[in-house]
Amino acid sequence: MKPLIGISCGTFHDRSWCPPSYGHRQTYVDAILRAGGAPMLIPPVSDELTLRALYERLDGVLLAGGGDIAPSHYGDEPHARLGLVDPQRDGAELPLARWAVADGKPLLGICRGVQVLNVALGGTLYQDIPSQIDTELHHNLSYEREDWTHMAHEMRIAEGSRLRKLLGAERMAINSLHHQSVREIAPGLRAVAWAPDGVIEALEGTGESFVVGVQCHPEALQGSADPRWRAVFAAFVASCATHRQPASLAA
Repeated sequence: MKPLIGISCGTFHDRSWCPPSYGHRQTYVDAILRAGGAPMLIPPVSDELTLRALYERLDGVLLAGGGDIAPSHYGDEPHARLGLVDPQRDGAELPLARWAVADGKPLLGICRGVQVLNVALGGTLYQDIPSQIDTELHHNLSYEREDWTHMAHEMRIAEGSRLRKLLGAERMAINSLHHQSVREIAPGLRAVAWAPDGVIEALEGTGESFVVGVQCHPEALQGSADPRWRAVFAAFVASCATHRQPASLAA
């Protein structure tokens, strides 16, 4: 059986008079399917028992991109340029991240996902890069260009990191669609990639489990834009399959 990968969903409002929708972009599903996994969308349910029941069925967790995280979760006051927050999504993704890390269940965080991972484990964020970091780099350039595959800037990847081994590169161009970023790194995580201005572009867990978070959007690049990212999704799905195996044998 293919490993079951939970993809966290956001809340979308298309009409003021319509109920909101839960879901996410097709590219996340495409990336997991290409890597051999079975994707399952996880709605931001508020009941912890229900959320836990969903989590227990998963072989891995993919924390997807989206809006801002409420700064109350990392002890900060809202910045004037804080974007839209989704309390229900925060309330679902933060426990999912903590459970996955505690249980050694593979976790991949993308854009907002790397920020959720950091906050869940005790780290903090810059709420708005342009007003809180002295930089001329446009970290939201791919969004401004309305092109998910636009390579906005380069990132440098640490020697000896899982990410560098998988991508086979010390430096590579990436897309960029964010205005928040990791500030203080949480215990149990380490920075493994940086933009030219020093903004953290990737985190990894310090233990044996697959815990990787990237600030760019590799799910939008792993098609034809930069197929090297397929190796990251393949390693993630393979780790999910390996994590499930002992339970299967015990059963």
